[in-house]
Amino acid sequence: MIKYGAAFMMSFVFALYWTPLMRKAALQLGILDAPDRKLKKHENAVPYFGGVAVFLGFLMTVGVLTEFDQATLGLLLSGSIALMVGLIDDFGVLTPLQKLLGQTLAALVLVKSGTFIKLEFLPLYVAIPLTVLWILAVTNAMNIIDIMDGLASGVATIAALAIAIVNLMAGRDSQAFLSLVLAGATLGFLRHNFHPAKIFLGDAGSLFIGFMLAALSMNAGYTRVNLLAVISPVLILGIPLFDLGLVMLIRWNMGIPVMKGSPDHFALRLRRCKLSVRETAVVTYIAGVLLAGVALLITQIPMEWAVGTLGGTVSLAGVSAYLLMKVDMRS
Repeated sequence: MIKYGAAFMMSFVFALYWTPLMRKAALQLGILDAPDRKLKKHENAVPYFGGVAVFLGFLMTVGVLTEFDQATLGLLLSGSIALMVGLIDDFGVLTPLQKLLGQTLAALVLVKSGTFIKLEFLPLYVAIPLTVLWILAVTNAMNIIDIMDGLASGVATIAALAIAIVNLMAGRDSQAFLSLVLAGATLGFLRHNFHPAKIFLGDAGSLFIGFMLAALSMNAGYTRVNLLAVISPVLILGIPLFDLGLVMLIRWNMGIPVMKGSPDHFALRLRRCKLSVRETAVVTYIAGVLLAGVALLITQIPMEWAVGTLGGTVSLAGVSAYLLMKVDMRS
């Protein structure tokens, strides 16, 4: 347990102190997120490069404390590709298709290293495409939720801690260790990203974090008690996946291209309900903790109880989506 605590604290400290340096670098290079008074309504231009600080905190901790087996090396290499795709996108030179192809390449590198969804009832020709789809969904869900101070980094910290707990319970020490390293790095960054944010993750950060969460949440032994617990990673990452689904549904109903930006996100709708930025973030954190708790519970209870718990959670999510869609977003 000492190693786990050391990993969490080391990555936290690395990210905490790398973030101001990355902020200074972004300011000097002019890599800023300027407000446009449409989707980006922050008062002043805010520097990117926060994701690089998270990556460095993660990478340096892993480099110091871990042994480099094939799975770890594959995760680091594919995660680095995801980071680079996001970093290039932060410079505004990638089309949505190019960005998606880069993410797909990262996912395939991860699969090549031997990390993919492994369930006894899934043949390989289904498991590999499902793995790529899962990684793309979570990566892009984390990307689109990064629209408000402290939102993505806080949600990622909660999810990473939940994934670490699940892996510990399953005896998957390496995955639990890496999840705790990620949680420490995102928490260290959150200190500078909570409202009023001094720095943003940028696409580099959101893609890297989303990719790592997707990879680490696979194969954590969810189904030891009941088969329905296979849905647990969806619940742990329920906040970004809920927002992804909500945005896609609203834009489809309005005839807007899915990749086109518009103020459809649940966080912006909560803001219209008179919540402040900080209150919106905290409410989201609470929802994330509750979903993670439900996910952990489902892995430990009999099938009949799991069905009822999951049914109630899905019903509540549906009601929440319906109410959020009723919020008037017209200016």
